[in-house]
Amino acid sequence: MKGRKSVIAAAGTFLSLATISQIYQQALFPNITPVSEREEERTWVASSHSWLDRKVCNWFGLCGLTHLNKAGWTDTDSHMKQKKPLPGDEKGEDKIDLSEFWKSASAVTNPEDWPDDERRAREIPQYVLDYAPLIHLYSGEEFWPGDIAEHLVHTTPHLNYTPLQASSDHPNLTNLDDLNRWGRFVYLQSDDNVEDRPKWLGGETNIPNVPEDSDSETSWPDYDDLVVEAPPKHVDGKDASWWDVGIGDTKDKGGIRPPPGTTAAPVAVPTDTPEGEELVHSPDENWQPELGLRKLGKKIVGGRSDAPAVLVMVEKDNGVVDAFWFFFYSYNLGNKVFNVRFGNHVGDWEHTVVRFQHGKPKAVFFSEHSFGEAYTYDALEKIGKRPVGYSATGTHAMYAVPGTHPYVLPGGILHDETDRGPLWDPTLNLYSFTYDYKSDMLRSSNFTPEAPIGWFYFMGHWGDKFYPLSDSRQYRFVGQYHYVNGPLGPRFKNLGRKQICQGNDECLLKGSISPKRTRRLKRWTEVGEGEEMNEADIKRFVGPEENPEPETR
Repeated sequence: MKGRKSVIAAAGTFLSLATISQIYQQALFPNITPVSEREEERTWVASSHSWLDRKVCNWFGLCGLTHLNKAGWTDTDSHMKQKKPLPGDEKGEDKIDLSEFWKSASAVTNPEDWPDDERRAREIPQYVLDYAPLIHLYSGEEFWPGDIAEHLVHTTPHLNYTPLQASSDHPNLTNLDDLNRWGRFVYLQSDDNVEDRPKWLGGETNIPNVPEDSDSETSWPDYDDLVVEAPPKHVDGKDASWWDVGIGDTKDKGGIRPPPGTTAAPVAVPTDTPEGEELVHSPDENWQPELGLRKLGKKIVGGRSDAPAVLVMVEKDNGVVDAFWFFFYSYNLGNKVFNVRFGNHVGDWEHTVVRFQHGKPKAVFFSEHSFGEAYTYDALEKIGKRPVGYSATGTHAMYAVPGTHPYVLPGGILHDETDRGPLWDPTLNLYSFTYDYKSDMLRSSNFTPEAPIGWFYFMGHWGDKFYPLSDSRQYRFVGQYHYVNGPLGPRFKNLGRKQICQGNDECLLKGSISPKRTRRLKRWTEVGEGEEMNEADIKRFVGPEENPEPETR
């Protein structure tokens, strides 16, 4: 009898596992896996050196279980050794001057020599700066803002996993778009093993400083006097003349603009931008000097970061202007679910948009993971007349209020965290541009006329390609990766959007930042491998590809 029970139990277990396997393979995998990943699935799984790992991955979607052991992530025998840091890369030394990287030798540098129509096309109105956002970075952040020029020094272009040039031969901000001749599967892969946490990756030298004119004799409550928070109200604040403008960047024009110059080759632009799930990290202590002043009750308003922000101004119809403020980080640290981290990626572009009509601010958008939230200008917290945003720890997702922000999963299992950490004033160090989204023409502005534009047209990824299963740093559970693809650049963030939200789907304009409204659970279905072009865009704008399945070796 006991033997029969054992056989029945074993048979039941086998049938249960087989059922789970079939459910995963037939129902879950096709629905949770992006098309771009399904094309590479067989090769990705086959890269594992473990027969058992390959089978468990195929049957149940549990890939790389043995890789949860962090001891193998920094094994110098299996990963590239960390490169010697740049002079000034260590905190406390004189930091390398990257300003020359931001100058284009071919630029017409004297605005007084521009024709009237050229001057008009390059002009940034003063009101764009007057209403520029101020950003609170998280007090315990580990991965601070980065300079894209420095990022290029520490990365090497790869066609999928194959290097295109020597690691000592780096592209620059002027010629980065030359890599487009290799197509859309170019990745700026880190020269260092990112799990070794090289100094440049963390950007510690880019923490916003304490402004020299901060009043050390003024008590902290005076700072609150500068903060203007509109009372909760529940009106949509929409006006047809500014809410839904232009021809859009993903429908009538498809988000595709021919690159500048004589070439007419189409360039694909993603309409969906799933970044993967991302992380929260709570350090044991806050060591930033800015916070020390704050604890003593002193006033701090708007510090300068050595990492420049990027301003792209886009004119629309009906007197509407969208001011896109882009913030770059060299690393995105993903969020944890039950103490397992998902969604890490090298390179991270976030943005805030302030929409104006006839010079008056109407609405503000904060990017959050694969989408974001839009608010009326009046609803937001402000310092003076400048809206205030909050950057989440690790993920750098943007929010309108400090606190905990659950998303995707119920019960707050997955969440971002923001607080009133160092305050970043992006106007103190920025490169500004104007962009004609109808002709896909970027111009350096009258404020920074020497700024290069080639980097903007790079259509590859600003980080590593998601690691193969053979890499000890990689695992995947139910479609979610430990390491996902690096992101695409600002050109692919729907700059010609009709409404202020990143996508052209339904856009909710909030008239309040009250906790009940802003902390409601966000449910985004587009998560997984990382930012990638969708199948429809590839077919419509890239056309037939000789090798549609990317090489993985």
